[in-house]
Amino acid sequence: MTSGKTWVWLTSLLFPLACLATPTPDTGDATALVASLKRPPPARTAFAEARFMRVLDKPLVVSGQMSWLGGDRLERRVDAPAKEISTIADGEVTQEREGRKPRSFSLKRAPQLKLLLDSFVALLGGDASRLGEAFDVSLGRDAGRWMLTLTPRDARLAKQIASLQVYGSGDTPRCLRMNEPDGDVSIDLLGDLAAHMPAEPTREGLIAQCGGAM
Repeated sequence: MTSGKTWVWLTSLLFPLACLATPTPDTGDATALVASLKRPPPARTAFAEARFMRVLDKPLVVSGQMSWLGGDRLERRVDAPAKEISTIADGEVTQEREGRKPRSFSLKRAPQLKLLLDSFVALLGGDASRLGEAFDVSLGRDAGRWMLTLTPRDARLAKQIASLQVYGSGDTPRCLRMNEPDGDVSIDLLGDLAAHMPAEPTREGLIAQCGGAM
């Protein structure tokens, strides 16, 4: 939990697609795009996540629902392969796993997680100015598709998250990709796409799948 990986959710959405041309940078339009992503709470979305790690032969796959409940309250519920609920509320992080005693800790112990929380709330609230306080924000477009790239300004956070890439069309994000400095990658399929996570996902296959959806 203290790495913040649990909370890289629908606000940090998609990734560059191998089947697309390189988007043309359009930073002047980033503020308008972020504003269009604003959602009234509670905002909920289904997700299916595949995490590709160098130390594992196969990706770790989980699925469930992510929710912004308003203010600084976020929830990530995993339904498969095992039930787990992670929440951030009132300055506390709580993790509940099936068959285990719940554990909690203060956000003061995890400043990077607090930074992520503030940033994601800013994105969900359509506040590009607040988002820019924590990330360098860039926007690329290709036809009707867009790519929003968030690069951490904080050196401590950058040691954990190299970048977050959000891909979508219109005001709808479809997937998310988190890139870690060591080369590990997490890819989330969101909304309707979450039901179509392959039984044996590959990084390239998921990129193509998200590309087809857009």
